[in-house]
Amino acid sequence: MKLAVLGAGAWGTALATSFSREHTVMLWARDAAQAAAIRQSRVNQRYLPGLPLPEAVAVTAALDDAISAADLIVLVTSTAGMAPVLSSLRGLDARIPLLWACKGFEVSTGRLPHQIADALLPADVSRGALSGPSFAQEVAQGKPAALTLASVDAHFASRAAADLNSTSLRVYSSTDLIGVELGGALKNVIAIAAGVSDGLDLGNNARAALVTRGLSEISRLGMALGGRPDTFMGLTGLGDLILTATGDLSRNRTVGRRLAAGQSLDAILADLGHVAEGVNSARAALRLAREHHCDMPITEAVCGLLFDGLSPKVAVRQLMAREPKPEAR
Repeated sequence: MKLAVLGAGAWGTALATSFSREHTVMLWARDAAQAAAIRQSRVNQRYLPGLPLPEAVAVTAALDDAISAADLIVLVTSTAGMAPVLSSLRGLDARIPLLWACKGFEVSTGRLPHQIADALLPADVSRGALSGPSFAQEVAQGKPAALTLASVDAHFASRAAADLNSTSLRVYSSTDLIGVELGGALKNVIAIAAGVSDGLDLGNNARAALVTRGLSEISRLGMALGGRPDTFMGLTGLGDLILTATGDLSRNRTVGRRLAAGQSLDAILADLGHVAEGVNSARAALRLAREHHCDMPITEAVCGLLFDGLSPKVAVRQLMAREPKPEAR
């Protein structure tokens, strides 16, 4: 297959690298200078330093060139970057099947990625989400990983998953698009909380409790919005949560650890140089929880830490002081 990977951040570069072992890949960078630098050095020095880009990956800053011969587009921007790129594709009258690998909510509207795509793509264009527990660096290195490809079109999901499946990247199909997207968005919020717990040195017991109760929150809101319970116990729910809440490569966990150390959010984000989607997702998640009468105390505490000046130690005390209740609630 001929693939156009739109977005030359860490994840886009990693997917382009992985896909190029089986397919022809064109990697699009929005910034012409970045595209030229990657072409010259064959390394994405800003986002994946030290990992050479295979010669099978071509790099361009021209969107029309990137998609001109593509059988499938894989959009790998931040969620905030989805609408501008999809608008540009609409201007090019592109009717190529499209996947997105974006996680989180659009800040200005609270929309999930599929809602952005539905608003901007022609109705007859096949589409879906690609998500799951995957650090870009390990995927680029060819280490084994598994993802879920979700679409409301079961045939497209199955066919596209089979096309992208490889010996290093196992791709499963699903029709629970909402569940897959919510799992990918909400786990980042819980990962911030897990980072706070680790930063305060609260121990393994605390982290295990936090991850477990965090999964309960994700499932509660996810099912209220139409997701399926089995999805939240799968790769894009439990799997992605475990990785993001415990892995040292997790940007969202890093945000939490640094908050626990007393750093300001602005300083943390400026130093990261990458998007930490959990920061943007927390507020949208809490709004949805209140609209659907879902109890999400960890999410509420994360919002307090991020936006209301709540101290990490006070947040922990408040969570531990909550009234006892049955675990299933």
